[in-house]
Amino acid sequence: MTTDDAHLGTPTPEPARPQGPKAPGAKRDRATEGRGRRADQNRRRPAPRPDLHPKPGPSASASGPSASGPGTSLSGPDARPATAATTARPETGTTAQRRAERPSAPGHSTPRRHLALPPDPTATARPDTDPTAPTTRPETGRPEAGATRPGVHASAVTTPRRHTGPTPGRPAATGAPGAPGKRPRAVPWLALAALAYALVQFVLVVPPLAHALGWDETVYVSQYDPRVPAAFFSAPRSRGISFLTAPFIAATPSVLVLRIGLTLLSSAALYAAFRVWRPVVGARTTALAALLFAGLWITQISGPQAMPNLWVAFGAVAATGWFLRAVTGREPRADRWLAGCVAATALFRAPDAVWLALPLIATALFRNRRTLPYLVGGLAAGLAQWVAEAYIRFGSVQDRLHVSSATEGDMGLHLNFDNAWSSLNGPLLCRPCTAATLDSPGLALWWLALPLLAAAALAYAVRERRLLPTALPMAVAAALSVPYLLMIDYSAPRFLLPAYALLALPVAGLVTRLSSRRALVLAGLLIAAQLLSQSTVLTQVTASAALTNERYRAAADGLRTLGLRPPCLVSGPRALPIAYDAGCASAQVDGNNVSTTVAGILDRAAKMPTALLTARGQRPPHYARDWTPYPLHHTPGWTAWLAPAAPQGP
Repeated sequence: MTTDDAHLGTPTPEPARPQGPKAPGAKRDRATEGRGRRADQNRRRPAPRPDLHPKPGPSASASGPSASGPGTSLSGPDARPATAATTARPETGTTAQRRAERPSAPGHSTPRRHLALPPDPTATARPDTDPTAPTTRPETGRPEAGATRPGVHASAVTTPRRHTGPTPGRPAATGAPGAPGKRPRAVPWLALAALAYALVQFVLVVPPLAHALGWDETVYVSQYDPRVPAAFFSAPRSRGISFLTAPFIAATPSVLVLRIGLTLLSSAALYAAFRVWRPVVGARTTALAALLFAGLWITQISGPQAMPNLWVAFGAVAATGWFLRAVTGREPRADRWLAGCVAATALFRAPDAVWLALPLIATALFRNRRTLPYLVGGLAAGLAQWVAEAYIRFGSVQDRLHVSSATEGDMGLHLNFDNAWSSLNGPLLCRPCTAATLDSPGLALWWLALPLLAAAALAYAVRERRLLPTALPMAVAAALSVPYLLMIDYSAPRFLLPAYALLALPVAGLVTRLSSRRALVLAGLLIAAQLLSQSTVLTQVTASAALTNERYRAAADGLRTLGLRPPCLVSGPRALPIAYDAGCASAQVDGNNVSTTVAGILDRAAKMPTALLTARGQRPPHYARDWTPYPLHHTPGWTAWLAPAAPQGP
């Protein structure tokens, strides 16, 4: 019989064994058994199997009569097998004919047991002169490595090697694209969401805002601008966004370059922050959460702006993700990344970092206290600059907090939900919000549905017993919302950006768990409608912000026309952005940005050109009644009151 060669997939001939009783000497040692087996083979070698389909002609096959003459037999002590059939057990004619006539379907794999290949017509009759004759091992009678099998042309036979083909259950990988067995390449949905976020900013936000900065932007950017004096930096602010914009503004005064740089950085930060969550919630949930957050109009307009709230959102998302990976995944480097994200968040806005750390610290106390040193250390490192500035400028941390509360309007218990709702679709700052009304309430229904969707995601997580990855971002979002919904009496849409970013994760997880096709189609339509409505709000708010910034720039151009040149001083309600555009210093004697006194204003007015700005119909303060008024063109009725020219020295 024939046995399969597991490594080549073709039969290997075995020496024929006697069919009767066992030959004497079967229990001899290995050497004696090999000699006896060879002797038995020479004595009892069966006759060659006749060819079932003989071909006419003078040539004889190796399995038929020899070339030396008709009737010559290949049996004998010196004969070697010429084909694989000479060593196989003889089969009946019927069985051999069935196997020979059995059709083989194209593309089918080679069966494990099949007939020997037909002999080469050019082969000689004597096997001892045939170059394809096998060299047998004395112990087993099998061919040596590198020897060709009988009946097979030498060019079609390869040296037997160790099996390296595909094993059952593991298909062979091929280099051709789309070949079976090769795992398809995953679509980088998160990268595509970040790319779409950048494109929306470049198309809808950067062009309208490419010529001037907003009010708060001028405060942050002016801190490290080498061309203008730094604006007054109030107690609640942190310097992280000033550090971020310093390289751009030091290289060039171009607002367009600053907008482009912040757009690229914000898109990369969106990808990096949500990428942290991929091992926690999966790739699809991560990408959908990034898309939902990036689709908000306030997220899109904040990307190229020099404002800190968006970067607090990125830091909160990344820090919460690294915390979960440190607690559940036991990743060795997750603790260090957690500390770095908390420190970066504290640089951008110190009070928000404290609210971020509170739920993380509470969770660490019950789940994994090993993360506590990294949480506390990261928070301390990020707050170090803010604390040092508190002692230098305000005397102590307590004094800075007291001044911060006064600047924010005496922070305490204030239910601020109505102001947050009123400013949801703009303006960028609602202070005061007494007369503010929500434009297009239908475009703000997502805000009312957001807590309901988060509650549904929480209920689903409880049923799946995956509570922590859903409950923790919701807890952090709630903590970061406390100062803006319960402790101040004004609002701005950007204040809740960290909460929106964190709540997008459980909402996206709820959507990706949908299994019904109808439910998926409905969810896709709702998401598309949401993105479309947000683009409508973005266009309106961006146009309004660009108009306000252009008024600041027009007022600055008017002051330069009146003869104000650096060094100069500008005071009044809108002094900060106008003074920055004009290249002057700014000072206030009242309001939320008090930085000097009346005596200080008069003293500086006697040394440098000074202007006081008032709105339409507003009279100047008593100390500027004798100053000369000049209307500023291309502004809504603003007036500049110029102080008397300072006396020139000899």
